[in-house]
Amino acid sequence: MVALIEPETARLKLRQWRATDRGPFAALNADPRVMECFPAPLTRAASDAMADRCQTLIAERGWGFWAVEERAGGRFIGFVGLNIPSADLPFSPCVEIGWRLARPFWGQGLATEAATAALHVGFEHLDLTGIVAFTAIGNTRSRAVMTRLGMEPSADTFLHPAVPADSPLREHCLYRLSRESWRAAPPVTR
Repeated sequence: MVALIEPETARLKLRQWRATDRGPFAALNADPRVMECFPAPLTRAASDAMADRCQTLIAERGWGFWAVEERAGGRFIGFVGLNIPSADLPFSPCVEIGWRLARPFWGQGLATEAATAALHVGFEHLDLTGIVAFTAIGNTRSRAVMTRLGMEPSADTFLHPAVPADSPLREHCLYRLSRESWRAAPPVTR
């Protein structure tokens, strides 16, 4: 059996998914503001299927896109973690870092705090040599988190193969962080 990795920060727990996460996860995936940089909000069935995939991958690997909850009170706030993308991307194979938080939790540094814990797992426990992040060009909030994490933007953009060809969200930017850069200049939030 694979040992689960469940990092904690001062304010957050990154953990395996629970059945009780499905409702709040579906609500954030149905929120048009949360999903404005994705092709469409998710239906309840699609949201549940995503949570199931996240849970299964964590059970298989010990890590993945973790459910994130507040340490004080235990409220589910979204997901943050590491993933091996299934799409055939121009820079595959790779491990990506990603996040999605419910709107009430925006603007508090929680995505950066949880993502810093995920990067620590990737570089210090999984011994990855590099981690990438990518998003639609116009997703300034996520790009700001990538910058705060110390990730470097690539000069090139790419067309995400899972986004419809006629979507204004198809063009994506890529950010990278090497283990050497991580160790040399850790983010301020650590």
